[in-house]
Amino acid sequence: MLTAIVLIDADVARIPEVAQEVADLDGISEVYSVTGDIDLVALARVKQHEDLATVVSDKLGKVAGVLRTQTYIAFQAYSRHDLEQAFDIGLED
Repeated sequence: MLTAIVLIDADVARIPEVAQEVADLDGISEVYSVTGDIDLVALARVKQHEDLATVVSDKLGKVAGVLRTQTYIAFQAYSRHDLEQAFDIGLED
């Protein structure tokens, strides 16, 4: 499983709509509205790098109101919670 954090700058008039449309994309597990220099943070969870390109470039980047994205691929998760179990939705390899 490949996890990426996607920072999204959005049209301020469409932030709720952009957040919902992004959350509805296959490969996006969560979207948060945040304070600071960006508007939204999305977590993408996919099986392969090619899938990440599809989710971010082909789908997320084309959502109306998305102005700019920055994507960070996660190498290692550090948590007191079992993240693998928390995000296991029964997909087969």
